[in-house]
Amino acid sequence: MSVFKKLAGQTVIYGSSSIIGRFLNFLLTPLYALQFTNEQYGIITEMYAYVAFLVVLLTYGMETSYFRFSTLKENQTKNVYSNTLYSLLTTSSLFVVIITIFSQDIANWLQYPNHFEYIIWFGIIVALDAVSSIPLAKLRSEAKAKKFALVNFTNVGINIALNLFFIYYCKSNFEAGNSNWIIAHLYNPEIGVGYVFISNLISSIIKFLVLFPEMEFKGRYDLGLLKKMFSYSLPMLFVGLAYVINETLDRAMLKNILFELNLTEGFDSSEALTKALEQNGIYGANYKITMIVTMFIQAFRYASEPFFFKNESDKNSKEIISKMMTYFVIVLVFIFLLITLYLHLFKYFIPNETYWTGLSVVPFLLGANICLGLYTTLSIWYKLSSKTIFGAYISGFGALLTLALNYMLIPKFGFEGCAYTTLACYFSMMAISYIAGRKYYPIPYNVKRILFYILTGGLLYSISLTFDPFEMYSWKEFLYQSALLLTFVVIVYIKELRKEKVVIS
Repeated sequence: MSVFKKLAGQTVIYGSSSIIGRFLNFLLTPLYALQFTNEQYGIITEMYAYVAFLVVLLTYGMETSYFRFSTLKENQTKNVYSNTLYSLLTTSSLFVVIITIFSQDIANWLQYPNHFEYIIWFGIIVALDAVSSIPLAKLRSEAKAKKFALVNFTNVGINIALNLFFIYYCKSNFEAGNSNWIIAHLYNPEIGVGYVFISNLISSIIKFLVLFPEMEFKGRYDLGLLKKMFSYSLPMLFVGLAYVINETLDRAMLKNILFELNLTEGFDSSEALTKALEQNGIYGANYKITMIVTMFIQAFRYASEPFFFKNESDKNSKEIISKMMTYFVIVLVFIFLLITLYLHLFKYFIPNETYWTGLSVVPFLLGANICLGLYTTLSIWYKLSSKTIFGAYISGFGALLTLALNYMLIPKFGFEGCAYTTLACYFSMMAISYIAGRKYYPIPYNVKRILFYILTGGLLYSISLTFDPFEMYSWKEFLYQSALLLTFVVIVYIKELRKEKVVIS
């Protein structure tokens, strides 16, 4: 059981900084909700949807490829690392040049013609984050937990501090007529939500500078090695792009589809765009509530990916993955229940009550993220077997399903259609990956036990609906929901911890 303790320890070390960092960023949601209109928040939501897509495009699966090839005996780790950096620095630099040249055209296309600077800022952010992903991967691979945590906390801390400075201090005081020398020289109200992007840009630059000493170019340029790495990584590019499509493109589609519908209903262009952005902002704000699940999945991936590559030669590796999956599901279901049972409390992370109309999508998005977590873990089979092309096939199917269902459901259900689509997409990808994995890289998952915990969580949530989480809440309802959560904990204890006394010992 030392293996599980080791994996758990790595999850805490490499994931805690990311979890805390993302949670702190999550706390910016109330600030944005209070300081910006639904329309303005919609701009933030849309722009970051494109950023996520572009980061994946510019890393093109080289992070996973680095883990794969740096663990192969025939390769020198330094040579793999250097060539990975050569590749990403070249492509990221070209991207910045291209995005700068066409910034105005892109701004016009996004319907932000007066803010082409947004495009340039985001181009630089994406390029810096793409290059920075490899030194961060190196830190994970070498177990440099303190440096990894330092980089993440520095990046997040600076971003939050700048957001508070520009949006809370400068904006609030300027609008209240309390200007001073600092505000007069550093704040321009015409930039508006652009200060969210400026804060991100500055923090990304500092993160790059902190990581710069890790960017060692000691290995020789090896075209043959790069070809092998590209062959492995390019399918992972499609995996990543499809993931972003499934995860973020719904917000872009929501804005555009609702905009066109509003035009057909007789609204002028300005009104149509405003209404579309308002709905986009509501959906984006409520999506943030589900980020707790996403943060846990990311923390586990940070630890598990290098862990399984390094331990794949272990004769018990498949049994380890199977056992780990069961515990992974338990945690995911627990988080699902924690949020849905206490949604009346979590909604206050969005202090603007106008956003609460979107709370109905939270359970669906949480269920979708559970399926995503399972798919992420199941996908280890095609990474370890070097059959990454299957990842591209599965993810491509998911992306097509996302596009098709969003086009069909958004006109009928609005942002709720996005939530239904996300759930359907991730469930399908999870099922396909499991079926394919059984054929090409069979792992003895305890399917009955996994389904038991998922169904138990679903049943407890259904029982909780006796009380409406969106109405006035009393201590009786609170105790009732707490009893349901405790029931799940007791069931887990009886079936897992008391019987085996493994994971937490």
